[in-house]
This record gives sequence, structure tokens and C-alpha cells, in this order.
Amino acid sequence: MRSCSPCAACKLLRRRCTEDCIFAPYFPSQDPHRFAIVHKELPVDQRGDAASSMVYEANARVRDPVYGCVGAISYLQNQVSQLQMQLTVAQTELLRIKMQQDLPSPPYLAPTNNFNNIDSQPEYLNFPSSTN
Repeated sequence: MRSCSPCAACKLLRRRCTEDCIFAPYFPSQDPHRFAIVHKELPVDQRGDAASSMVYEANARVRDPVYGCVGAISYLQNQVSQLQMQLTVAQTELLRIKMQQDLPSPPYLAPTNNFNNIDSQPEYLNFPSSTN
């Protein structure tokens, strides 16, 4: 059973705090600043995002009771890390290909046909004639 003092939410909203108040477990009367942050200090245009965040976190906790949204965040950070590594490998490969394309090709050497000129052949191909 809850104490008779109203929870921080009901106190700040100046409403009667009932026995089954849904805010009481989360905004105890001893910690009024906790509800004030949500209710007063969060700008009105960000309250929808805060509510969506709470719904997302609640759904994540249902899917993964141990890690909740932290598990999803860790998974996504791991994916980002792997994708960054793949991107680095791809960029390195592209750089390697570009550098190969930028290198001047070796000069084309036309084959020489020295068989027509017997004197240009190496010595061991100059057989002595047997007519001596």
C-alpha cells in the first residue's frame, strides 16, 4: 500500500492522487524533480519525441527483457562498424585500381627478327662449315 502523500506528478498537476495512480511508481513524492523534468523542463515541441522514445524503449524491453533498447543500439553500432570496415576495404581497392590505371604502361618493344642476318646470331649458332 502506498503512503498517503501524493506522487510528484499529481502534486505538480495539483490533482488528487488515487490508490491506483499510474504515475506513483515512477514519480515518487520524494523525488519531485523527476516529474518536473518531463512535465515542465522538456519543451512542448519535444514532448511527442519523448513519448515516442518511451514507447520504443518499452517495446524494446518487451522484445529483449535483459538488454532492451541497449541491445538494439549495440547491434546497430556493430553493424555500423562492420560497414565502415567494408567501406574502407572498398575505398582501398578503388585507390589501388586507380593507381594501376594512372601508371604509364611499359613501352612496346617490337620483336626483332635477327634470323635474316646470320652474323647477328650468337656464336654457338654459327656452326663451322664442314667444307674445310
